[in-house]
Amino acid sequence: MFANFIYFIVALLIYATHQPSENPHFSAIESLLLFAGVTLLYTVTTFIPFNALNKRLQQENPVRIENRFSAHMNRQSILALLFFAVDIYGINLPSFFIGIALFDRLPTLRALVFISIFVLYLAIMWAAAFPLYKRLYVSGMSRRAYIGTNISFAVPVLLPWFVLSGVADLIEVLPFQGPKIFLASFEGQVTYFLVFLVLVSVFGPPIIKTFWRCKPLAAGLQRRRIEDLCARAGIAYRDILNWPIFEGRMITAGVMGLLGRFRYILVTKALLVLLRPDELEAVIAHEIGHVKRRHLLLYLFFFIGYMILSFALFDLFFYALIYLDPVIHFFRAAGLDEGTIVSAIMSVLFISAFLVYFRFIFGYFMRHFERQADTHVFRMFDSARPLISTLQKIASTSAQPIDKPNWHHFSIRERMQFLLQCETNPRMITRHDQRLKRHLWVYTLCFLLIGGIAYQLNYGRAGSVLNSHFFEKIIVREIQRSPQSPGLLTTLGDLHYSRGSLQKAAAAYEKAIRQNQDHVRALNNLAWLYATATESALKRPERALALAERAAALSPRPHVLDTLAQCYFVNGRIAAALTAAQKALQAAEKDRSYYESQLAKFRQALE
Repeated sequence: MFANFIYFIVALLIYATHQPSENPHFSAIESLLLFAGVTLLYTVTTFIPFNALNKRLQQENPVRIENRFSAHMNRQSILALLFFAVDIYGINLPSFFIGIALFDRLPTLRALVFISIFVLYLAIMWAAAFPLYKRLYVSGMSRRAYIGTNISFAVPVLLPWFVLSGVADLIEVLPFQGPKIFLASFEGQVTYFLVFLVLVSVFGPPIIKTFWRCKPLAAGLQRRRIEDLCARAGIAYRDILNWPIFEGRMITAGVMGLLGRFRYILVTKALLVLLRPDELEAVIAHEIGHVKRRHLLLYLFFFIGYMILSFALFDLFFYALIYLDPVIHFFRAAGLDEGTIVSAIMSVLFISAFLVYFRFIFGYFMRHFERQADTHVFRMFDSARPLISTLQKIASTSAQPIDKPNWHHFSIRERMQFLLQCETNPRMITRHDQRLKRHLWVYTLCFLLIGGIAYQLNYGRAGSVLNSHFFEKIIVREIQRSPQSPGLLTTLGDLHYSRGSLQKAAAAYEKAIRQNQDHVRALNNLAWLYATATESALKRPERALALAERAAALSPRPHVLDTLAQCYFVNGRIAAALTAAQKALQAAEKDRSYYESQLAKFRQALE
């Protein structure tokens, strides 16, 4: 289940970091044929190994086959990600959706279309795996039900992203400026994200239990034991549910929900059938430990940590692009689109950061949270022997090797050994708790530092200086490649103007106009500079008016007409300024308050 979480997040990152070029790599027919070929290749390379493994089921040890079955599932899931990346980056399928109004206005809908391609690959894998699964686990499910069940267990991974991104799209579509302006600010983004986290934390569990088709555990002795134990621990919950994960074959339990009113305790059929009453209580004590130690809240905290890390990496990535220019140039010389190259590098960076963060940082804390939950059994019972015997049963009834850990759990043997050590030396529990607490503080301080750096890079003075510096290097590099580009020279002029280097800005604008006398942005921006400059060397009202009149004749947009009005004003032609300002206000669809203030200024001067 945790593996599916990783795979879907990686698929989202593959899509989200891709910037589709306006020109597709291939024609529509060629792209369709290539996509069909890629899908067929994945289908063939998926069915062959599962069919071969199915044939060997009667000849080899079922436990060994089960291990290889799990390995195949992981390998084919990773292969699905690679094929999905080929569809996105190689074939450039998203480029065919550019210009379609519905998808341009609702990018989440477009993302959903492409994530469904990844789901298609997984569905092919589940279809190929089903015959072996049915024989291996003596399942009565149909192939269709097996695929549907796997999809329903995976879908909740996408729900937070879908809601967060979808609501943001709707805010952009609605004709209200206030929410858009607020959401575009740092405060708005933080507020929106925190409100979203609270809502998902509260209302997510009821939605997830619906997707997972969990049913209330029937009244009886086992339910009563769980209820009594929760009451003794002072744990509030909404319901105790039968968890049908893997058809209930796993000896496992779970808890989800931060608030008691929306909290659910999950138990599988195997847990209820194979465990003694004291073992069942020990497992529930473990889940109570997660609640008492606030692990669910800390998981949310670690998710926020990853968002902070991504926030910092985003700007650092673009700064690094300056120094990756030789790499980009090498791939560009090979005929690859520069946008695709940059997107691919970004995708690799963010996927690597995600895997490192969750595998080594989040994984470290998850393993120790599980150990902390294990030791909670000592707070509720005199001994951990029932939990130890449960772990032995998990090892004997599953194909999981007793000495093999995973990224979010210690190995079964390590868990049993630690519990046995705690039986003889209870102070080990305290030492573990204190060490974990210290590491949480170190993590918190590190990510406060990273968060501060990220804030400065995006909103602080340091970020403005760095952005300006690196932006200038990019522009200068591009001008060296394309010296006859008035657009690049105008952008360089804009950068100098924003820094207050008006002499350099004027020189860049003049050079752009010499290359293209009809370049509206260069004409307009230079006219404004000459009309509003306070330095005597840059005050050129007549030249400003000539430039503004030419720009307005070419493109009578509101900001260009506003520049023309200002140029009339500094040349003493107040009535003409008033007329131009009125036209600018009439044409303006946004920032009308600014145009109204300009009009008022000219009216006052006329009086």
